[in-house]
Amino acid sequence: MKETSNLFTPKELADWQQALDLANYTNILHHCHVCDREWVASTEEICCCGSRSVERIACWQFPDD
Repeated sequence: MKETSNLFTPKELADWQQALDLANYTNILHHCHVCDREWVASTEEICCCGSRSVERIACWQFPDD
């Protein structure tokens, strides 16, 4: 299996990484482990119930279907 860095030129790899960073920044799914609330925000947040026990998953990891 080829390494990812061998599949792209240095500029293509930098562009791809920048696109992922932007997707992560603008769409983060939050799930509170205390009250089960879920929401999407562009920054890491605590839950409105006050809990800091929040799981965060970048939305780009979910399929679009």
